[in-house]
Amino acid sequence: MTKLLMTLYGILCYCLFIVVFIYIEGFLLELIVPKSINSGRAITNINLAIIINLLLVFTFGFFHSLMSRKAFKEKWTRVVPIAVERSTYVLQASLFLILLMWQWQPLPDLLWSFQGLSSIFFYTCFAMGNIIVLWSIFLIDHFELFGLRQVWFHQIGKPMPKPIFKTPALYNFVRHPMQLGTLIILWATPTMSIGHFLFATSMTLYLFIGLKFEEKSLQREFGEQYTRYQKQVPMLIPWIKP
Repeated sequence: MTKLLMTLYGILCYCLFIVVFIYIEGFLLELIVPKSINSGRAITNINLAIIINLLLVFTFGFFHSLMSRKAFKEKWTRVVPIAVERSTYVLQASLFLILLMWQWQPLPDLLWSFQGLSSIFFYTCFAMGNIIVLWSIFLIDHFELFGLRQVWFHQIGKPMPKPIFKTPALYNFVRHPMQLGTLIILWATPTMSIGHFLFATSMTLYLFIGLKFEEKSLQREFGEQYTRYQKQVPMLIPWIKP
C-alpha cells in the first residue's frame, strides 16, 4: 500500500466513523434515521431477541477490546502497516456498530416516557454528554485517536512522536471524561424502552470492563506518573475521592 493510499484509507475510515457517530445519535433518540433502537420488525420470542442483542454487543466489545491490546497489536502490525493500524481499528469499530444497529432487535415496551417540557431535561443531558465526549477527544488528540495523524506522519516521512502524559481541563476532574460522556449519552433519554435499557446496560458493563484494561495499559505506559494521577483524580465521577 502506497503512502497516498494509506492516507486516503485513513481519511475514509475517519469519515465513516463520523457518519456512524451521527447516526447512533438518531438511533438512540429515535430521530430522523430509518432504523432506530425501537423500530423494525420485532421477533415474537423475547428471549431470542435478548440473546441476539447481547451477542451483538458482545461481538462489538470483544473485537474492540482485542484490537486495542498491546499483544494483539504486535502481531497485527506484521500484517497491517503500523501507519494504518489505528485507522483499521476505527474501521472495525464502525463496521461492528453498523452491524449492531442494523440487526438490533426492538423491545419497545416502555419503562418510562416523558413528553413536553419534562423531556427537555433528558435532551439537555444527552447534548451535554456529546459535548463532554467531543471536548475530551479534542483535549488529548482527536486526529491521533482516529488514526489521521499516523497516516499523515507516514505521508511526510516522519516518525510519530512518543505519547506525552497530560491532563488538560476535563482530565483534572475525571480520568476518563470520554467514557463519562458516553454513559450520559447511553442513559439520557426521555423514552426508555426495554430494548434501550438492555443496550445501555450491556454497553455500560462493557465500558467498565474496558476501563479496567485501559487503566492497566496506561499504568504500563506511564508508570508512576499515572499511578499518582489515579490517587489524585477519580475515574468517572467528579469530586469523589479516588
